[in-house]
Amino acid sequence: MSAEPDPRHQRRSRRLLAVVLAALFAALLAYRVLHAGHLEQTAVFYVGIPAVIAITVALAARPKSAIGLTMAVVTVGLALSGPLLGEGIVCLVFAAPLFYLVALIVGVIIELARGKGAGTNLVVAPLLLALISEGATGATSLPRENVVSATRPTGGADVEAALAAVPVFPRVESAFLRLGFPRPLTSEGEGLQVGATRRISFTPRRSLGIGATPEPRSMTLRVKERGPGVVVFDVVADTTLARWLELEEARFTWTRSDLTVSLRYRRTFDPAWYFGPLQTYGLGEAAGYLAETFTRAGTSARAGTSARAGTSARAGTSARAGTSARAGTSVRAAGTFAR
Repeated sequence: MSAEPDPRHQRRSRRLLAVVLAALFAALLAYRVLHAGHLEQTAVFYVGIPAVIAITVALAARPKSAIGLTMAVVTVGLALSGPLLGEGIVCLVFAAPLFYLVALIVGVIIELARGKGAGTNLVVAPLLLALISEGATGATSLPRENVVSATRPTGGADVEAALAAVPVFPRVESAFLRLGFPRPLTSEGEGLQVGATRRISFTPRRSLGIGATPEPRSMTLRVKERGPGVVVFDVVADTTLARWLELEEARFTWTRSDLTVSLRYRRTFDPAWYFGPLQTYGLGEAAGYLAETFTRAGTSARAGTSARAGTSARAGTSARAGTSARAGTSVRAAGTFAR
């Protein structure tokens, strides 16, 4: 005979389910409010929302382990955020560690507060508030302008010819950039004179939203500075990285031995201590990819120039040989006529 279900256990389960749903609803409501206030890229979003989930669940449900329950609910929230909020997979990949970290911190704080009283809350609450407030106003924002560079040996490649031609982009090898970042597909535009443009099309954005369709992405650059061994492209339009950062400028400087690519950008996401290193590393990988792309293209351009020069030389030799042969024939014919 099966045992009768414990009414108290059933009540706890129903209460826990209600609290979880309430926490997720509160997070969804917070997202809508932050989106309406254009705060979806600030720490209020990336720290505040997981904190709302964790605090609601841990305090209202009164679980045996606040840490375990908050981590589980954050997992459910992340799984639902893609279809409900239309986020892309790369956004979830980079936001997930931060969400889990905040949930863990809140869970630990609540566990400590239960054992040591309210004094712990008075110590930790200001710290959590400071983390949440970063980026919400100009006074709480950290410096956003950044430059990353990557240098590659040219191997004698004709870098200038490669930069002047229509870009041809090889396969992306960086494991970091292949996590879900857009990859260049086609390009158009050539020349290095000031005002020359390049338009590059990337893989479309595919969100996890229900019924979402792929969104085309592209970037337009214009030459704004040109000098011996240097060309600077200004980013005049960008639907590729605009959700993650603002790319402002791409500078190429080269000598006979090295090519350096420098990317100037503006960080748009907070908190800086989390997204800053991620963006710096990602743009560094992108700069390295561009440097390798144009040194490789420059090698091909140099090989093509050498091949054309060799063909011209062979043609010249053949022409001279033909001229000499015709001259010899004429001499022989003249001698025969004289005889």
